[in-house]
Amino acid sequence: METRVAFQEHALGELSDALAAARDEEARNTLLLRRALDELRQMRTSLAAGPHTADPALEPPPPHY
Repeated sequence: METRVAFQEHALGELSDALAAARDEEARNTLLLRRALDELRQMRTSLAAGPHTADPALEPPPPHY
């Protein structure tokens, strides 16, 4: 009986550690996702705000010319 209880306590400790690690990973992933979404919003805003041309021939020459 004592062996069984000791095994269960050990297994419970391992499960608790695994759950804590999973929660930490979830928090990191949530933070990374929020940062990526903020960067995407900023890029979309900057693209919508300014004119952008895909053809380099249509761009004005640099100021040193």
